[in-house]
Amino acid sequence: MLHLRLRQWEVFCAIAQSGSTVAAADAVGLSQSAVSAALQQLEAGMGAQLFARTGKRLILNDLGRSLWPEAQALLEQAQLLEQATRATAPAAPVQLRLAASTTIANHVLPPILAGFMQRYEQVRFDVVIGNTREVAQSVTDARVDLGFIEGASHWTELEVQPWRDDELVLIAAAGDALVQHARQAPLTVQELRACRWLLREEGSGTREAVEFAVLSHLHEWPVVAVLGSSEAICTAVARGAGISCLSRVIAQPWVDRGELAILPTELPAMQRPFSLLQRRGKKRSPVLQALVQACTDAA
Repeated sequence: MLHLRLRQWEVFCAIAQSGSTVAAADAVGLSQSAVSAALQQLEAGMGAQLFARTGKRLILNDLGRSLWPEAQALLEQAQLLEQATRATAPAAPVQLRLAASTTIANHVLPPILAGFMQRYEQVRFDVVIGNTREVAQSVTDARVDLGFIEGASHWTELEVQPWRDDELVLIAAAGDALVQHARQAPLTVQELRACRWLLREEGSGTREAVEFAVLSHLHEWPVVAVLGSSEAICTAVARGAGISCLSRVIAQPWVDRGELAILPTELPAMQRPFSLLQRRGKKRSPVLQALVQACTDAA
């Protein structure tokens, strides 16, 4: 006889996600007392505690962290069983949890999600934004169903699906004398070494791609600022703080408004991949598969 019930694992995952029985109760549609009771029954059935109590917060302990991915997989399999006899479009509301690195989350993903929600009105999205390293960690920890990253993936425990290519461009303030000079003759490696550079933070897919595409040729560069947002870099560059290298999808609106200019250089054309991440062996629900297809079609 099974002593642990699916509802208890659903409560466990909701508490792990939110850190409190109050928020978990809202997520699973139960009262707080029912959530607390379900957790007590689960821990009694396991014969061990799964959370450390810190004030009103519940934080996964070592055992809880080890069980969380398995519990998520169990719930996903239950959802697949429920959806096996349904059409692709869900009849009941479905929540998809996504994580995306900043360029994708701010500039590439929104129109795809908007079109998807018009087609599937019952689908809701919870999108977490972070750098590439943070997105991969969210997928690894089973906090999200699907991740979107920029650049290469170094996580062997995750499945990586190539999605689309992204062009990287060098930018400067539109009125910078360097722009006029570069229009006469593309900037050389020596000239680029003498520039003041603004870069994204370590762990960013943009930072890694720029280091690979640019630093591999320059070997050294004076970095005057490290900023955790590509938009912040655009603002600083537009005001003459230095130059940078960013995705064209970010820089182009600034170029169109006449605030930034793209610098011609002697460097080779620079591209990086966008990829989709999921846990290895995870089976996609029909709705998640439809989202992946929508992303592929948009590419």
